[in-house]
Amino acid sequence: MSDAHSVDAAVEAYLASPQCANENTHRAYSSVLDRLAGWLGGHRPLTEVGEEELLSAITGLWGSAAAATWNRNRAAVAGWLAWCRARGQQAPELSVERRSGEREPTATLSRDAIERLILRPDVPLRERTLWRLLFETAARANDVLALNIETLDLRGRRAGALRWDAGSAHLLPRLIEGRSRGPVFLSERRPPPARRPSRSDLCPYTGRARLGYDRARILLDQHTRTPDGEPGWDLHQLRRAALMYRTA
Repeated sequence: MSDAHSVDAAVEAYLASPQCANENTHRAYSSVLDRLAGWLGGHRPLTEVGEEELLSAITGLWGSAAAATWNRNRAAVAGWLAWCRARGQQAPELSVERRSGEREPTATLSRDAIERLILRPDVPLRERTLWRLLFETAARANDVLALNIETLDLRGRRAGALRWDAGSAHLLPRLIEGRSRGPVFLSERRPPPARRPSRSDLCPYTGRARLGYDRARILLDQHTRTPDGEPGWDLHQLRRAALMYRTA
């Protein structure tokens, strides 16, 4: 069991507080803080975590993310730490700044590059299906990650307003085989009891949680990062490419 003053215990207490009572807030903050606790070491006393180590963790986890993602995750961490300090716990200050939304223009991904990525034999089925859906539907990543199996019309190749093509139609049945309801895209492992999301975000067959945006972003970056360490693609690039090719 976590020590009362451990990083894990502080995260669990914050997620159970009124500040995180909203389901969407709880889901988003849980994803961010769970990853941070995993990086820092959840069993450690929170008092051992210094500002420099916290900065290193934040940068390592989200340093290559888009400004909006960086700012959103920074706010989640800052809110958690402020809550801890307000309750008399010794917690480090978060000394990183918000980022402006301006970024250097990013080249549009080519069709060939996207196809090569999706067809790579080392890419798992879950990731290939997600990326194929993002490219074929031109939908926002959050909308695709929010899909439930019971909303899919596999024969009609649609789910609500989202419509896909043959590539996704081939992959989706394989991904959801043996499941008839619950999230389409699942995390790798079951969440610990103290951090279980709402029932709507749990698979009733495996107990695994819905795949979150931050984890999906990291997976795409990992598979597209260059050998010399240059950041890989982000999820929005797939949507931007899809939108461009639709209007070409």
